[in-house]
Amino acid sequence: MTDVSAGRRREAPVEVAPFRAALFADAGLERRGVSLYFGGVRLSEIAAIVGTPVYVYNAGVIRAQYKRLDDALSAVPHKICFAVKANSTLAVLRVFRDLGAGADIVSGGEMQRALAAGYPAERIVFSGVGKSPAELEAALAAGVGHIHLESADELEKLGAIADRMGCTVAVGIRVNPDVTAETHPYIATGQGGIKFGVPFDQVVDLALAVHHHKRLRLDSLAMHIGSQILDTSPYAQGVTKLTALVQRIRAAGIETLRNLDIGGGLGIRYKDEVPLDPIRFAEAILPIARETGLTVVMEPGRFLVGSAGLLLTTTLSRKHSGGKELVLVDAGMNDLVRPSHYMAYHDIVELESAGRAETVVDVVGPVCETGDFLARDRTLPGLAHGEALAVLGAGAYGFVMASTYNGRPRPAEVLVDGDRWAIVRPRETVESLFAGETAEPSWER
Repeated sequence: MTDVSAGRRREAPVEVAPFRAALFADAGLERRGVSLYFGGVRLSEIAAIVGTPVYVYNAGVIRAQYKRLDDALSAVPHKICFAVKANSTLAVLRVFRDLGAGADIVSGGEMQRALAAGYPAERIVFSGVGKSPAELEAALAAGVGHIHLESADELEKLGAIADRMGCTVAVGIRVNPDVTAETHPYIATGQGGIKFGVPFDQVVDLALAVHHHKRLRLDSLAMHIGSQILDTSPYAQGVTKLTALVQRIRAAGIETLRNLDIGGGLGIRYKDEVPLDPIRFAEAILPIARETGLTVVMEPGRFLVGSAGLLLTTTLSRKHSGGKELVLVDAGMNDLVRPSHYMAYHDIVELESAGRAETVVDVVGPVCETGDFLARDRTLPGLAHGEALAVLGAGAYGFVMASTYNGRPRPAEVLVDGDRWAIVRPRETVESLFAGETAEPSWER
């Protein structure tokens, strides 16, 4: 088979490692001869036409993941609200909207994105640890379906805005269940002593305060214990604590609860992890949640989009320094910050396999930071200038965390659906980065 871009015949690739075969299956990737296909699309075609860096998402995988979770929860009344913070691209949000999902948001900006993607306001859940008065007012004006409280201070603020606007608001309380989950400390959100949620022993008093406010209606108890969780035990502990709170709240005379929101955080495969299977998850959680008679609400993000996204990048050069082999690529920490920020592992594969011998390299970006890397001490085939790579598992917390550091425009984004693809966000231009600035201020004083 001839590689058109390189103009030379290439050898057939070696057999992929077992964990990589699983990663390919998760993402809908397939090696046909020497070429890597995503859904039915040859990725080197996208790289050649759109350029790199570019994020690419597989709509078919998104739908399949949603169906797996939806089917697993089918034994009870339930709702799935996609966590917009994981991937806020409008085209991706529209895929979930068309599946019937709601949207879990944590800012006014995410609310505007959900509305722009066509979500009915009543299908939006406004979470978030620090909502400003302006954000709360905008949410009430839009008719957002649920607002989850994080503190007594937030209750006071929301109540005053609801009184002024004459709105009746469906309110939830995000509970900090003080449950520790095995995950990176930066994405563990369910233990005590951190900023998320209302401490367990303060929830009933806050529920009574909501109940006694003429404009607020308590309809949900919620929790979110963290992200990239691979074990059902912390979920079972957290849901058990929530059901106990439901009983105490009902015993206090509050009969308005309708939803038990158990958050998201289901872990996926980045290398050789065993993902948290939705059926196993449901078998551990639903018998506990069913006792409340409430609708189960989930707010997954990574589970639905993480494996469905890739970041394509191109090799710029190679060098040897201090006993290390370095491969410099055109995607950096400003495009995908997870390796630098979390020391996260993302598998990296060639778009067109050259059949070269493997060597241990660091894959580094062009940003002026020592911490700018995509992989360290990674065994990869020999790579030459101009050859493109795919960084796997980049569908969640990829583009949404991208920055313009070093004056670098953010990447383009592409959606693949079967054998067709489309650019859903053009690459930013350098000029757009300073379009709203001025070099000659008009001084106020």
